[in-house]
Amino acid sequence: MTFEKLREYCLALPGVSEELPFDDVTVVFKVMGKIFALTNLHERPLSLNLKCEPARAIELRDQFEAVQPGYHMNKKHWNTVTVDETISSAKLVEWIDHSYELVAKGLKKADRDALSKLSRR
Repeated sequence: MTFEKLREYCLALPGVSEELPFDDVTVVFKVMGKIFALTNLHERPLSLNLKCEPARAIELRDQFEAVQPGYHMNKKHWNTVTVDETISSAKLVEWIDHSYELVAKGLKKADRDALSKLSRR
């Protein structure tokens, strides 16, 4: 998956925004203002940080060499995924969706309610 495809997919999810809050190369995707994915514009191969349920995070790290504890993130809750030939686009989309859903579940009630209205469109 290319950065352009990753960006297109993330921005198509309800309530998602894209920001550069840290520097000019770290792209952050947020759902209702909360981070669910980060990537570096210039890093090749592409890698991204995704939130993950802790037990699943460990399973993925054991199963895929391209999945490591989250770089500069809470290692219990975040994975860094190197997008290479060992990771299918379908798997990557599944993991992006998982991250998005985890973050969306943790939103304040008012934000969850607003997101649910966006999701119905």
